[in-house]
Amino acid sequence: MPKSTGLDLAEQQPPPLSDASVWPVIRAEAAELAAREPILWRLLTTEVTDATGDHEIIARVLAARLSVTQVETGNLFDLILSTLNDDIMRKVEADLIAVRERDPACTTFLHALLNLKGFHALQTHRIAHALWNAGRLEIATWLANLASLVFGPDIHPAARIGASIMLDHGSGIVIGETAVIEDEVSILQNVTLGGTGKETGDRHPKIRHGVMIGAGAKILGNIEIGAFSKIAAGSVVLKPVPEHCTVAGVPAAIVRIHRADEIPAETMDQNI
Repeated sequence: MPKSTGLDLAEQQPPPLSDASVWPVIRAEAAELAAREPILWRLLTTEVTDATGDHEIIARVLAARLSVTQVETGNLFDLILSTLNDDIMRKVEADLIAVRERDPACTTFLHALLNLKGFHALQTHRIAHALWNAGRLEIATWLANLASLVFGPDIHPAARIGASIMLDHGSGIVIGETAVIEDEVSILQNVTLGGTGKETGDRHPKIRHGVMIGAGAKILGNIEIGAFSKIAAGSVVLKPVPEHCTVAGVPAAIVRIHRADEIPAETMDQNI
């Protein structure tokens, strides 16, 4: 698998998905679930099966989850729908596939779409990030804060996040303004990608392709976590981490070197 080439990878167009689109599968799953659970029929009809397009499905789902303020749900829906573009939708699909493949508790794409707040928070960030890049800083920050209040993860709208990402559970995740997360990364609950408190400017971690970050890990400062490495649960990382290794401890130190073909973000092996 090709290695990362620079800090801009998270901003580049994700590669074409090899699988067919997940949206027809989600529609079929929703129809089947509505037949089995009539109490969910109206929700599934409103948010999935009656939507006129794929963009509209994700816009309806996010608007419904975020409509806890005095801003009208319809206005939220319009904001989200107007911001969604083909690049974001390709990343949404890649994220759905990542969650379905990596999380043993996720048995359908529909389950990820409707119920997983880590997924919801990540897709809301994609909207906030697009608004931030368009110069709409106030609404981007407001939306990011709303997502934090509703879903748990606190992600600065300027943070750059690639495709095929899983925020497992999502609770307690903090991602700073200048953080970069490249493709195919898995992050568990209570992870911090933060600054040291002493820096200004570019001050947050750069997480390279294929990395897995275990629950409760703290990665602090403008340091690089090399591609296909693993940060063990509860570790505090203050120095750069090379590619293809596991680090653990406080402060974190290298405890294992991986095989070249090992992708921790996919295997989700918590052993060190």
